[in-house]
Amino acid sequence: MWNRIAARLIRQRLLWLILLGLGTAFMAMQIPNARLQYTFKGLLPKTDSTALEHQLFVELFGSEGNVLLIGADARDLQNPEQLQAWFELAEGIRSMDVRLDTVDDGIDDMVSLPIIDSVFCMTHAFTLVKDTALRRFELQPLIPNGTMVVGGKVTQGFTDSLFASISQLPFYEGLLYTNDGNATLMTVFLDAALFNSKKRGTVVEDLVAMSDAWSEKHGVDLAISGLPFIRTEMTNKVKGEIGWFIGAAMLVTALLLLLFFRNFVVMGVSLLVVATGVIWSLGTIALFDYPITMLMSLIPPLMIVIGVPNCIYLVNKYHAEYKRHGNKAMALQRMIVKVGNATLLTNVTTALGFATFIFTHSDMLREFGVVASINILVMFGISIVIIPALMTWLPAPKVKHTRHLDRRWMFAFVNRLVVIVQDHRPRVYIGALVVLLFSLGGVWQMETTGNIVDDLPDDDRVIQDLKWMESRFQGAMPFEIMVDTHKPNGATNPAVQNRIEKMQLLLRTYPEFSRSISAVDAAKFANQVYFGGSPGRYRLPSRQERSFIGPWIRGTAEAAKKTSEAEGVIGNFFNSTQSIARVSSQMADIGTLEMRDLMSRIRPRLDSIFPPDQFGLILTGTSVVFLEGTSYMVKNLGISMALAICVIALMMALLFKSARMVAIALIPNLFPLLFTAGFMGWTGIAIKPSTILVFSIAFGISVDDTIHFLAKYRQELNLKSWNIRESVILALKETGVSMMYTSIVLFLVS
Repeated sequence: MWNRIAARLIRQRLLWLILLGLGTAFMAMQIPNARLQYTFKGLLPKTDSTALEHQLFVELFGSEGNVLLIGADARDLQNPEQLQAWFELAEGIRSMDVRLDTVDDGIDDMVSLPIIDSVFCMTHAFTLVKDTALRRFELQPLIPNGTMVVGGKVTQGFTDSLFASISQLPFYEGLLYTNDGNATLMTVFLDAALFNSKKRGTVVEDLVAMSDAWSEKHGVDLAISGLPFIRTEMTNKVKGEIGWFIGAAMLVTALLLLLFFRNFVVMGVSLLVVATGVIWSLGTIALFDYPITMLMSLIPPLMIVIGVPNCIYLVNKYHAEYKRHGNKAMALQRMIVKVGNATLLTNVTTALGFATFIFTHSDMLREFGVVASINILVMFGISIVIIPALMTWLPAPKVKHTRHLDRRWMFAFVNRLVVIVQDHRPRVYIGALVVLLFSLGGVWQMETTGNIVDDLPDDDRVIQDLKWMESRFQGAMPFEIMVDTHKPNGATNPAVQNRIEKMQLLLRTYPEFSRSISAVDAAKFANQVYFGGSPGRYRLPSRQERSFIGPWIRGTAEAAKKTSEAEGVIGNFFNSTQSIARVSSQMADIGTLEMRDLMSRIRPRLDSIFPPDQFGLILTGTSVVFLEGTSYMVKNLGISMALAICVIALMMALLFKSARMVAIALIPNLFPLLFTAGFMGWTGIAIKPSTILVFSIAFGISVDDTIHFLAKYRQELNLKSWNIRESVILALKETGVSMMYTSIVLFLVS
């Protein structure tokens, strides 16, 4: 069969190259349509309980990941000029919009839509006032409308009065200012639907540029954080670094291929194969309309990892055959026949290994598995078409081009391996046992953890600004609690309000949480205003006080139902039937290990406040979803690797039809996995979303070497009348060089 395949590939090479060229051009045309993933897309399947709880929260209260925070030292704003500038920055941000194409017919029909819902800072803060005529409370700006205008001037007395007024409102402590008064926040609420759309524009980038320009002009350092900023920065880093990494990997590959083969032709052909595979991988992502996530960005480099061994094995065989008899056509024919089937088997096996991700319930992992498995198979087709076709048209290898097959150091290395295999098998077994013990010891040391801002350097702005937020406001990552009373209006019951206050006081004892906010805080604010505005009155009203203040609160609620703005404020605290109350907080990005420990410590204490037989208590938010997503990914890695091992065993069984050979073949594939895990354990490298695919890649590389060696071993068995010892040595001598080349290249590329 392979003789017929080789004949067709060589005789019809022009046709195959044209078809491949047309396909590559089509895939290249899809690349501009690739979209980046700006939303926080977790690893959990949609049916997971944590994902369902988060989805319920989004349906009831909207997305919690649309808040951007800008922090400043409040002392820098305590003069009229800086306060006026702070006001103008808020106004500039509030007036930002995004231009969208409202039709998809290709006609330029642009419309500007506001993407900033609101801006909250000390110059845009509100207070409550009593409407004695209507017996209700009303929101009123701390600074009356028209007092501050863009380009206006304020006095020192006005500035001092504003700061004094804010300091008398405990409602804003931890939300607008720190308890020592040394830091303040500007909170920017983005339109979630528009911000998460494909045509979101560059609103975050523009906002950051505006803030940086303001900071430089006024000499006030600003810290920017929040999920919109973090995920935009990380996505843009993926966008910027994916091209850089592909270019760097191609350069390293080119230099190493040139060093090994001393032939610009081989280097050029190999780079063409790899580059074509990268184009197909990016085109596939765009064609399937999958977003480019941190995980998906690993696929183009993966194509380099898969493509380089294909090229090295094929070219090495071509050179070896040509050196043996000097017939280029025969060398190319035998290259395809003798190495093509092994290369196909390695690519199919590796593709099946990555395809096991398809059977997970996570969209992100499933999309990765689909694209990776398809393009690994495509890479074989690219290799087996381009290399023989171009080599037939290019000049035959010269003597200097095949000298790499006779290098002394290389043969010395391979011959040393032969000696070890022949004469020192006990030492091999002992060495393997030592490696196994080392690996198992490291496995016990492994930890599963991860941060939302993982893998960024400590001096990166995202990390530095996040640390600023955590040191002053305890964090910027959303953490939400929903209290379900199972009764209409049950969340407004005074007894439930007292329980919520107790829960909020409990949260304040944990340094990982920022100050939380709920309807209880609004009730405390109303109580303070009703009894004269003294900060000491910022508390829940007593039973007796409720008889006085109750009609005012009910009047305020009735008025809110008639105004969409006020109704939105109430909607931030309760669901439509007021059976579910929301407690909102931020928390530090503490990592999944610490997060799991924190949840295990805090959950029993929360259940003691809200007994599970009476209330439904849901802890959610991005931090909780990320924790469970990381754990889910690790669990699915184990399942996927187990499936991949079964696939390898099945392939070996079909290839050798021997249970003993299946066992022998699995050992060299399991050892790299165990050693990788052990090395990570001993060196403190945790299993997390950014490192978890190391196992799959290591497995794919080891499978590549194993199958090439065993395929050659089987060929030699047939030729040497099943002389096992001689067949092993000959297989090692021929494939050892290629395995060494590929291992060096992949080590340096990775």
